[in-house]
Amino acid sequence: MAATHEVTNQVPPLEGHDTSADPALREGVEREGAGWALLEISALGRLAGTAEAQELGRLAERHSPVLHTHDRYGRRVDEVVYDPSYHQLMRTAVEHGLHAAPWGDERPGAHVARAAKFAVWNVDAGHGCPISMTYAVVPALRESPQLAATFEPLLTTRTYDPSLRDPATKGGLIAGMSMTEKQGGSDVRANTTTATPQADGTHRLVGHKWFTSAPMSDFFLTLAQAPGGLSCFLVPRVLPGGERNAMRLMRLKDKLGNRSNASSEIEYDDAVGWLVGEEGRGVRTIVEMVNMTRLDCVIGSGTAMRNALVRATHHARHRSAFGRSLLEQPLMRNVLADLAVESEAATTVMTRLAGATDRAVRGDEGEAALRRLGLAVTKYLVCKRAPMAVGEALECLGGNGYIEDFDLARLYREAPLLSIWEGSGNVAALDALRAMAREPHTVEAYFAEVEQAAGVDSRYDDALGRLKKELSSPDDLELRARRVVEQLALVLQGSLLLRHAPTAVADAFCASRLDRDWGHAFGTLPPGLDLDAVLARAMPA
Repeated sequence: MAATHEVTNQVPPLEGHDTSADPALREGVEREGAGWALLEISALGRLAGTAEAQELGRLAERHSPVLHTHDRYGRRVDEVVYDPSYHQLMRTAVEHGLHAAPWGDERPGAHVARAAKFAVWNVDAGHGCPISMTYAVVPALRESPQLAATFEPLLTTRTYDPSLRDPATKGGLIAGMSMTEKQGGSDVRANTTTATPQADGTHRLVGHKWFTSAPMSDFFLTLAQAPGGLSCFLVPRVLPGGERNAMRLMRLKDKLGNRSNASSEIEYDDAVGWLVGEEGRGVRTIVEMVNMTRLDCVIGSGTAMRNALVRATHHARHRSAFGRSLLEQPLMRNVLADLAVESEAATTVMTRLAGATDRAVRGDEGEAALRRLGLAVTKYLVCKRAPMAVGEALECLGGNGYIEDFDLARLYREAPLLSIWEGSGNVAALDALRAMAREPHTVEAYFAEVEQAAGVDSRYDDALGRLKKELSSPDDLELRARRVVEQLALVLQGSLLLRHAPTAVADAFCASRLDRDWGHAFGTLPPGLDLDAVLARAMPA
C-alpha cells in the first residue's frame, strides 16, 4: 500500500506547559504585593496546561447547557443541566479561590493573587462568568450589613455546591446579577420590573429580564423599580425553608461564543427579594459590582491575547515552510513580536489595576481614584484589542487556525464578548468622561501615575502632551470620547512599560502605539527594534 497519508510537519499539541510562565504576569504579581502567592499561581498554571484540563474546557463548550422548564409530570422546575466537565471546572476555580475568596483574606495582595489565578486558569471562558460575578457581588452586598453577614461567609468559602436548595443549608454559594431588560439594555433606568414592599420587609418582584447569565446561581442582585425609584434587590433561587422562588427561566440565549455558560431570559412572577442598600439608589449600590466585573473583563481579554500568542508562537516554533521554521522568518517574527507587545501591555496594566483594587478595598483613596478612571479607559481599549489580536494569532496557524480542533476558533468566538459585557465601547467611553467630569480627583490620580514616566522617552512625552491638549478643550468631547479614552489608555500602558518592562518591549510600544510608526495590522513594527528580546518573553515554557 502506498504511503499516501504520512503525517509530517504538523505541530504537536500544546500540552504539559505552565500557563503562569508569563514574565509580565509574574513580575506584576511581585510588584503589586502578591509575591507570596506565586507558588499557588504556578500550581494552578501547571494544572491548566495539562491535556486533561484543556479537554475539560473543550467538553464544557461542546456540550452546551440544556434548559428544563418542566419535569416529566408537567411541574415547573426551571433548571439548567450542565455537562459534568462544567462542574469540574467550577469546582477547581472555587477550590483555588478565583471567586469571592479574597474578601475573606486579610493578606495584602489577596486581590492581585486572585486576578493572576483568574488569568492562568484559562481553559474555558464560560464558567468564568459566575466565578466573576460571585467575586464582584460582595462589595454591593456590604451595603446591607445584615445580608452580608448572612451570605458573605458562604460566598468566600472554597466549597462548590451546585445543588438547588436553601442557601443557608449549603457549603458554598455562587452569585449572579440580573439587570438589563429588552427595552433598555445598558440604560437600566428604563427598567420596568417592579418591586412591591411587603409587610414582612421583603419585596415582590414582577418583570422580565433580557440577560441573566448563570441562572442556576444561588441568588442574583437585581434592579427593579420600587416606590422610591430604581433599587437593588437580592433575589434567591430558593427561599428559606426550601421553597423555590417564583423565577421562570424562559429560554437560553443562542450565543456566538461563551457556550458553556448559560445565559437566560427570566421572568419574576411575584418573586421574593430583599432590598440591598438604599431604596432609589440601585445603580449606585450595584456600580461597585460592575467595577469588579470590569476588572475581570480586562483580565479575560488580556488572558485571551496571551493564550492566543502562546499558541501562535508554539505553532511557529514547530512548523516549517520554505526550508526553515516559521519562527525564523522575519515577517512572522514581526507579527509575533507585535502580538507579544500587545499582550505584555495588557498584562502589565491589568496587574497594576488589580493592585489598585486591592489597595482601594483596604481604604487607599488615591488608589481608588486611579482605579476608577484607569479601569474605565483600560476596559475600553484592552477589550477592543483582544478580538484583533486573537484573529491575527489565528491567522498564524493558517487553515488549521480556522478548524475547531486547534482551539483558536474557540478563542476567536470568545474574544468579542468582553468588549460588550459590562458596557460596550460607547458605554465604557462615556463612563470615563463621566468619571472625569464628576470626580476630578480621578484625573489628578491618573496624571500622578502617568507622569512618573515623563522624561524617560521623548515619544512618550509627546504622546502625553497630545493627550493634555486633547483634554484641554471641552468642545465636542462626547463626539471625541473614543479618541480621548484610547489615548488615556495607551499613555497609561506606556507609562507602566517604561517603568517596569524590559527596554525592548517599552521601545517597541513607544515606537508603534505612541509614535504612530505602525500600520493598521499586527506585524508592522518598524525596523531597528530588538524583536529577539521581545519574543523571548512570549515563548511558551
